[in-house]
Amino acid sequence: MRGSATDSLSTPGHRHLRRAAVPLASAALLLPLLGAAPAQSTASGSSADRLQQAFAGAAAEYHVPQSVLLAVSYLQSRWDWHGGAPSVTGGYGPMHLTDARTALATTEHHAEGAEDARGDGSRPAVRPAAKVPAASQVPARLKTLPKAAQLTGRSAEELRTDPAANVAGGAALLAAAQKQLGEPLSTDPADWYAAVARFSGADDTATAAAYANDAYDVLRSGEERTTDDGQQVVLAAEPRLSADTAQLKRAGLRTLPTDGIECPKSVSCEAVWAPYAQFGNNDYGNHDLGDRPASQRIRYIVIHDTEGTWNGVLNLIQDPTYVSWNYTVRSTDGLIAQHVRAKDVAWHAGNWYINAASIGIEHEGFLADPDAWYTEAMYRSSARLVKYLARTYGIPLDREHILGHENVPGPTTSTIPGMHTDPGPYWDWRHYFELLGHPFKRTAGRKSGVVTILPEYAVNQPEYTGCTTSGEPCAAHGSGEVRLYADHDTGAPLIKDIGLGKDPTIDVNDVSSRVSTGQQYAVAGRWGDWTAIWYLGQKAWFRNPPQEPTAVPAKALLVTPKNGLASVPVYGRAYPEKEAYPTGVPVQSVVPLPYTIPAGQRYVAGDAVPGEYDYSVTFTTDAHRVVVGKDLYYEIQYGHRVGYVRAADVTLEGSAD
Repeated sequence: MRGSATDSLSTPGHRHLRRAAVPLASAALLLPLLGAAPAQSTASGSSADRLQQAFAGAAAEYHVPQSVLLAVSYLQSRWDWHGGAPSVTGGYGPMHLTDARTALATTEHHAEGAEDARGDGSRPAVRPAAKVPAASQVPARLKTLPKAAQLTGRSAEELRTDPAANVAGGAALLAAAQKQLGEPLSTDPADWYAAVARFSGADDTATAAAYANDAYDVLRSGEERTTDDGQQVVLAAEPRLSADTAQLKRAGLRTLPTDGIECPKSVSCEAVWAPYAQFGNNDYGNHDLGDRPASQRIRYIVIHDTEGTWNGVLNLIQDPTYVSWNYTVRSTDGLIAQHVRAKDVAWHAGNWYINAASIGIEHEGFLADPDAWYTEAMYRSSARLVKYLARTYGIPLDREHILGHENVPGPTTSTIPGMHTDPGPYWDWRHYFELLGHPFKRTAGRKSGVVTILPEYAVNQPEYTGCTTSGEPCAAHGSGEVRLYADHDTGAPLIKDIGLGKDPTIDVNDVSSRVSTGQQYAVAGRWGDWTAIWYLGQKAWFRNPPQEPTAVPAKALLVTPKNGLASVPVYGRAYPEKEAYPTGVPVQSVVPLPYTIPAGQRYVAGDAVPGEYDYSVTFTTDAHRVVVGKDLYYEIQYGHRVGYVRAADVTLEGSAD
């Protein structure tokens, strides 16, 4: 059964504690905290342990072990309040109590690009319209808040707006699940495994077990952190804690279809295969059959968000006239669905060169909704999948190989404006790479010629617009991205991306003048609290004060134009030279983008790649060929997106420390 803890996640930044630092308080002493106090009282109150007390009070009131309640809440929200805003699936508060009807009815979602997902200029563009699922399609896992309201006697509004009431609602749900399973309201955390599994809302054994295993990992390791509203919360470590996993056999959950699935055993994964079928006028979809990695190396993993909810997205992937990706990760519990096998090529990134060398992972969520937060369960499940894929296919765990869709370059000049911009500025790359076991950190002295972008996510809150049709600024929110200016002054113009053909803005979908956590750039200058980098052929400045740095010194290999060259072209794909194409395979043009690297500028090199082209334009595979040339390219971090330069045009050098 999937869900055993064999692929552990690294979570640096918390201390392992021996025993509970906060005693279990009586419900009587804490009843005022569990009343209808407004949400802002928790955020602005003088007590920094008010939320900890709420957990203690709810645990006592509903006879749930406080440690179990804390662990489940950590897995849902990392104890954050998110200002009372719902998650991507309509979950509210520290316990992620779901009320999808209310949340989705008040949330605006906007398109973020009109790219051809296949991105192969030798074939017609694929731009199918998405179909929005009916509002009536709301599963039980997205309606836990109304149930908690019934159990507690509190109003749904109170559970959405009062953190203490929200915690009480979660405790009531756990107690109800324990009773439904016929288990006693024990004080021993080991006796609550099945109730924790059921709290996930999963209707299958594998997903419920994977969720419970994660919760018990949190119980064993312990956690402590300051939440987004300044609350100090501690969960003591219980390293020798066991769990009665046999309880789950009596829960009556279904078994997932896992035939041929490619997932680690430490996650729950089901098979929802994308169809490979012919239709229309000699057309087919929604992916191409391949033989990777034998035919060509898998070099990249591309992180997406779905811009839709789970049920609707899974309907789309089963439509042969739609596009495709390899996996989708569900927000509520981290369930993964695989759609396209790794050997085959999915149509997801808008750039055929990247598609042919990558695996695409969609995450249930919305780019332009800063408060539609992702659960810890999703981040952990996704990180386990990426670790497994990286280990299986030899993919380095860095930002040159683990790309956001927003980092994929347009393959040609005309495609640049339509390229997608997900998962956007609110995806927490810093936390994600901590879970991957490869945290970003300083790797060089302070005078190094390279920096790694590394703002503190929670406190870094650049202003964005474009989240609503009203034109109001987006809600203030943590971000992993840093804004770039033409000079060391926030009043200076933003950096312009000539490929977009318009003036830069602070719109949430405008990636022209911003850098993202984990990306690396060559230093072009320093001025007080400001650092300049080479970016899109320009000197771009960002604030980087020592007391609140947004980047740290790093080491990396750099490319610069060879001596005597005034500039060198930048490409959106690394295609072979024309002499490499055999008879029967049309030559693909190697046309540069409207970008160059002028003499004297330097850019970080992420990888050396051969010129490759996957010729797969027919339903039958007998004519499919992977063409490999002699030309060598370097992938570089050119702007917000990566690019490619011919090795023959540049000199490779190390960064100065």
